[in-house]
Amino acid sequence: MVAVIGRSGDIGEELHQTAYDIGRRLAEMGIAIVCGGRDGVMEAVCKGAKSADGTTIGIAMSYGTEESNHYVDYVIPTGLQLARNVCVVSSGDLVISIGGSFGTLSEISHAMNLGKQIVGIHSWTKLEGYCGTHEIDSRESVEQIIAYVKAFYEEANRSKQ
Repeated sequence: MVAVIGRSGDIGEELHQTAYDIGRRLAEMGIAIVCGGRDGVMEAVCKGAKSADGTTIGIAMSYGTEESNHYVDYVIPTGLQLARNVCVVSSGDLVISIGGSFGTLSEISHAMNLGKQIVGIHSWTKLEGYCGTHEIDSRESVEQIIAYVKAFYEEANRSKQ
């Protein structure tokens, strides 16, 4: 399962297409998607996954399911509001960041604290502060993101042997 993070709301056609294509490609690889389940990047990635019969999981901020987009198969209502961000990133084997604003930045921070691998496209690339500078793996295309995911799972499979 891969955690996909990114901004809600209007994301524009280019980012929508990028998220859609990543969702579709992950589903074609048999990888389930976990996200916040809302609109924007989350809806686009889920829609892409569903176009390839993929599985989508939305971890909701509220105690209900009403905020989730129509492409989420399984909604997990948490009532945690933005604190649910840690649940999203902790659920994935790795994290893909697509675009994003400060909520996405929060998820990236949680993922770093959890030691998760993060790859981004049109997203945050560097965090600087009291803890030093942290680079985020950044890619320029959907193909490069998918190659990163494939390499991640190949390495994980080699480590299990």
